[in-house]
Amino acid sequence: MKFPPLFTLVAALSLVFGAGPVSALTADEVNKATMARDLRKKTNKPAPSIVKAQVLLSRRGISPGLIDGLDGENYRKAIAQFRRQEMLGDADTMDARTWQALGGDATGDIVVEYKISAKDSAHRFAKRIPRDYARQARLKRLAYTSAREMLAERFHMSERLLLVLNPRTSLRKAGGSIFVIAATRATPPGSALRVEAVKSTGMVVIYGEGDRILASYPATIGSGETPSPEGEYQIERVVRNPTYHYDPDKNFQQGNNTRKLVLPAGPNNPVGTVWIALSKPTFGIHGTPDPSRVSKNSSHGCVRLTNWDAEHLAAMVKPGVFVRFVD
Repeated sequence: MKFPPLFTLVAALSLVFGAGPVSALTADEVNKATMARDLRKKTNKPAPSIVKAQVLLSRRGISPGLIDGLDGENYRKAIAQFRRQEMLGDADTMDARTWQALGGDATGDIVVEYKISAKDSAHRFAKRIPRDYARQARLKRLAYTSAREMLAERFHMSERLLLVLNPRTSLRKAGGSIFVIAATRATPPGSALRVEAVKSTGMVVIYGEGDRILASYPATIGSGETPSPEGEYQIERVVRNPTYHYDPDKNFQQGNNTRKLVLPAGPNNPVGTVWIALSKPTFGIHGTPDPSRVSKNSSHGCVRLTNWDAEHLAAMVKPGVFVRFVD
């Protein structure tokens, strides 16, 4: 979308995200955030304390999905999971004990400075990704469409939060500095021995030795029309940067496409950057081109995670690990 010269970035944001003008957010506001009112009220603006809480949850392997600073469903799922693990009560709200257990007041490295590299600046973006699979199949790669999309995904954050932290700042100038979320997670404390896809909560939970929970992620798990399977299966293979094989006879009908298609790899591939194949044919755990929709819309029977959560899971599993679908 091209804007007239007099359009400010803030006005453009209000059109792109449909949330009205957005105020800038500083690194200090996030890094020095305490447990404030913005943890306990609904808002359509990124709240510093919620950004901090989402990052601290993610660092513990309890993913809130997209880090956006908003009090949404996936954020509350992560709070509930953390509280269960820490025996802080069965609730999905942030309170003083939960905030302190996360280290909210003691942590100040949530937003950090990042320098745009020459490689970032020279990245070749797709002009657009068509919705039709036949048209996607004709592309060489289902690449990112903008520096905004690429950098937001790299740092596990929403595009809106990236822009709010960097108003009127170029995201493509080599050597330039921007503010991003410090999204690096600790190395998982062991290998996965069991994966559970919990349909009632829309969560994938990873268990290690001694039934220790290693990680959890919000997930889209099937739908009413194409439900995920019941019971237990094994992981057969882990494929990074996968192509996507569309077969309307085995999968689902997409548009008017009635023949088999092979869609190229890339972060905007229908299964994202990772495919974890299960022993039940055509079913797997995978990433997504749209992290904002994880757990908020149905899948075609598979288990959908954000790309970064799928990559985190892929580092812990290997062929033979059991995946159990539970209610």
